[in-house]
Amino acid sequence: MGVTDSSHFSTKHNSISELAKAISHPARVAIIDYLLKENGCICNDIVDSLPLSQPTVSQHIKALKQAGLIVGEIKGNSICYYVNKSSITKLKKYMDKLSEKLEKLIP
Repeated sequence: MGVTDSSHFSTKHNSISELAKAISHPARVAIIDYLLKENGCICNDIVDSLPLSQPTVSQHIKALKQAGLIVGEIKGNSICYYVNKSSITKLKKYMDKLSEKLEKLIP
């Protein structure tokens, strides 16, 4: 049986894994795309733009926030969500390194 305990892996591996896991659902990718297009918004804006219910959008926002892919800022009675550039940059750097290694192996 394989190892499933994340304590056996490096902090880097666990961190990248959490980011990838959070972005692995198409609704979450759509939410990130929407936030990038609108440069931030409240949950109701996302609900109005996607074919998802408000509780479902909230659940996906929670997963994205927990992974650090988005952040929320209180504005009046609402929370405005934004993409966390540093987390996206971290994921991009990892994917770039993967791509570079593949290029060396498979020219």
